[in-house]
Amino acid sequence: MPPVDLPPHPATTLPASASLNYGGDAAGLICGYLLGADAAPREIDSAQAAQWLAGLQAGGAALEGKVAGKGQGQFLWLHFNLSHAQAMRWMERHADLPEAFFDALKDRSVSTRIERDDDTLIAVLNDAHFDFAFEPSDIATLWTSVAPHLMVTGRTRPLRSVDALRTAVRSGNAPCSSVALLAELMRTQASGLVDIVRGVTQRIDDVEDALLAGRLDHKRARLGVLRRLLVRLQRLLAPEPAALFRLLQHPPAWMGADDAQELRDSTEEFSVVLRDMQGLQERIKLLQEEIAASVQEANSRSLFVLTVVTVLALPINILAGLFGMNVGGVPLSDDPQGFWIIVAVVVAFTAVAGWLALRDARDR
Repeated sequence: MPPVDLPPHPATTLPASASLNYGGDAAGLICGYLLGADAAPREIDSAQAAQWLAGLQAGGAALEGKVAGKGQGQFLWLHFNLSHAQAMRWMERHADLPEAFFDALKDRSVSTRIERDDDTLIAVLNDAHFDFAFEPSDIATLWTSVAPHLMVTGRTRPLRSVDALRTAVRSGNAPCSSVALLAELMRTQASGLVDIVRGVTQRIDDVEDALLAGRLDHKRARLGVLRRLLVRLQRLLAPEPAALFRLLQHPPAWMGADDAQELRDSTEEFSVVLRDMQGLQERIKLLQEEIAASVQEANSRSLFVLTVVTVLALPINILAGLFGMNVGGVPLSDDPQGFWIIVAVVVAFTAVAGWLALRDARDR
């Protein structure tokens, strides 16, 4: 592709106030970078991106030679805030994205997948919020469109992996192709998942230590939250194997073998993390069963104590009811030793009842 002249950018990095603006510029563009193998990453705004894309579309004939070169040359990465009212309009007007990308934005299914639409890759990825607090609701979706010379990403809430990738690109560590950038995004996401798994593991260790120490203060509820988090992460983040298999078996013509291998490696890293999540789910399940057994055992002990007390009090209650009747013929009513005789009878019956109850407990 012939180089497109862009007006000089005032700086290669954003000022401090702009770096904290996650809402994007007037077009909803959070960040834009012109990347390539032969030049350092260059930060551009939405106006410069529109000019570059216009020049790209005007030089479509010259683009064929670069496509045959397996994606070498310059490419653009644009990251949008989809909550911005102008983001969709700008992409429809300037980016020339396939209709499948906009259909994916409207689709209610947000499971992780990478699909091919003609010569464009459409990826739906899920990632943790920037302020992730180990809650099942702290997961959001990132929509991605990858073409030979353009990669567009969009989200509605700040995400960890995209911000980490943005920081890496700004520091000069940028891949040489759009597919390599997508693979790097997935690897960054897998690294973030490793941190989440470590955090969940630490919390499970704390719950297990508390369980061994006999402190069961609402630990089962905490385990339930962690288990729901892992289940949601595994359900949303596991790439759909059928779509990924079709893509890797029949990649677009412009995707090189190295890029396809990088994409395959990044998905394998996902698989490793997801297997670790599966192991954590089994561990949480065992801890929940152990806690439930401990609670049931404690309840059984309390019920046994209550039963023994009731059995021991049964003889005196029966005799008190019988001798408390206001009728004639009550035995020992005129005997001066009648009280002590009744006490002896109650003690004897209570001892026998207690022995029977404790014997049954020892047998169990």
